Amino acid sequence: MAFQRITPARLAQAESTTAFLAIYTCPSNTRTYIKDITVCNTTSGAVTFFLSLVPDQGTAGTANALFNAHSIAANTTYQWKGTQILNAAETIQFKGGGTGLTIHVSGAEAVD
Repeated sequence: MAFQRITPARLAQAESTTAFLAIYTCPSNTRTYIKDITVCNTTSGAVTFFLSLVPDQGTAGTANALFNAHSIAANTTYQWKGTQILNAAETIQFKGGGTGLTIHVSGAEAVD
């Protein structure tokens, strides 16, 4: 399978809940490149967040965690830059240790 068309995109934007929420699902016949993750804490206290890259039919947890109980100080932003790849039907799942966090995920989709 040759991926010929690559389109930069905002992959996800969401507010935290206290349960894992699938904020992005990689479409069929696509690979997704995650390049940038920004999490903003809009509260007056530290809040932790959890982010998992979950295989198709999988469950978010420590086995696929990219961030596990990562603490963000009050009124600050955390930014990650790197490269992670999702295959078709894999998901990005996010939750907070409380509410008050927003997440933005950017990258690209490569379509066969």
